[in-house]
Amino acid sequence: MLSFLSLIMSDKELIKLEGVIVEALPSTTFKVKLDNGHEILAHISGRMRVNYIRLLPGDRVLLEMSPYDLTKGRITKRM
Repeated sequence: MLSFLSLIMSDKELIKLEGVIVEALPSTTFKVKLDNGHEILAHISGRMRVNYIRLLPGDRVLLEMSPYDLTKGRITKRM
């Protein structure tokens, strides 16, 4: 089922935003404040995890969010 859902959702449907990490939470999850003022929960993408990219509060990041759940996202790049 998961592979079927990943085939349906393409990169065109993802919302890309920038934000600042406010707080580091357990299991590579972060609270991120977006440029528009909203705070969301975000986890690290697999590529960042494999390459041991470290994130600290105050770091500026690029996020991808699904249009279906605007309270969660994936951190794809540290800027």
